[in-house]
Amino acid sequence: MINFESVKKASRILALKTEEEKNNALVSISNALKENADEILIENQKDLTFAKDNGIKESMIARLKLSKEQIFAIAEDVLSVKNLSDPIGEVIDDYITKDGLNIKKVRVPLGVIGIIYESRPNVTVDVSVLCIKTGNAVVLKGGKEAKNTNIYLTKLIKKAIKNYIPEDSIMLLEDREETNELLKAKGNVDLIIPRGSKNLINFVTENSLVPVIETGAGVCHTYVEKTADFNMAIKIIDNAKTSKPSVCNALETLLIDRDIIKDFAPILEEFAAKKGVNIYANKETLKYIKANLIDDDAYNTEYNSMDLNVKVVDGISDAISHIEKYSTKHSEAIITSDNDKKEEFLNSIDSACVYANASTRFSDGGCFGFGAEIGISTQKLHARGPMGLKEITSYKYKITGNGEVR
Repeated sequence: MINFESVKKASRILALKTEEEKNNALVSISNALKENADEILIENQKDLTFAKDNGIKESMIARLKLSKEQIFAIAEDVLSVKNLSDPIGEVIDDYITKDGLNIKKVRVPLGVIGIIYESRPNVTVDVSVLCIKTGNAVVLKGGKEAKNTNIYLTKLIKKAIKNYIPEDSIMLLEDREETNELLKAKGNVDLIIPRGSKNLINFVTENSLVPVIETGAGVCHTYVEKTADFNMAIKIIDNAKTSKPSVCNALETLLIDRDIIKDFAPILEEFAAKKGVNIYANKETLKYIKANLIDDDAYNTEYNSMDLNVKVVDGISDAISHIEKYSTKHSEAIITSDNDKKEEFLNSIDSACVYANASTRFSDGGCFGFGAEIGISTQKLHARGPMGLKEITSYKYKITGNGEVR
């Protein structure tokens, strides 16, 4: 049995730490990453060997692999978080009631946050740092493919913070069986955030007694409306699909207005051939474009690779209907020169991030000016879209009176 009470106790101590103490812990983490980069790479190589020997798909291996440059970049990101304003203690509202009570609404940590994630060992650092900054303790559960890297990183972080905040503020679970204990740790764990595949997210939401925020699964769409500028469209499609295909804000399904498909198809085919993108389409769309045949049900596929679904649609209403059916509520975009169509799309699509004439790859806490993110929520309670520091806090009311009774 995992002793989640120790991390809960640590969270109470951490919640009272000053901004200076928390920032000192972050500086220590950043220095430790740089000083131990070579050792991190040794552990990471063990995981890469395991992944390749066990047939783990290339998109997962791409997420898993670290380089020395990446480790130093992660260390610099830690300092970026350190330089962000500490939200804890922020007075959100302050007023006097008719009874003479002074009520202050004050931002506080959530407590203990559990993160279940796959492949990316940088998440171990990113999440730990965000939680420390906001006074939250964290329970980490990475995938088996990154086990060695995550164990080493966690030991490094715990050693780095021990002079400033409790070591038990960070806990790493190593076995799959421990995941079930985490999901049942109601009372000691306040929130669980799964980051990864749809299967992972569904497993967590269906089995957790602890509140869950769904993040990560991204079947993202881009709709090329009939008035779109073709050069702009290809530029956006290229960025959204090929710049980093393994991430959740990458383009997975391209919708093209039937009125322009004959003119746009050759341009798209040329782009796909040049960039190595594999196009998949249903029988109707194959009348206009060279592609691999799929059933309509496959339009809910999150490839995380250089594969792209394409579908011809009959105008904006058909595009919106398709997105409503297959979207994971992450990020969708329209490319158009028609202002009315732009507004219709932005107002009608019920996803966390809705774009006009821009790439879905901007769905990111850093790009949104949050400095960092702990995940991208695809639900509406209590956070939606990129989750920065404030999204992993709660609030309480501090009420001061002078002998008032009711």
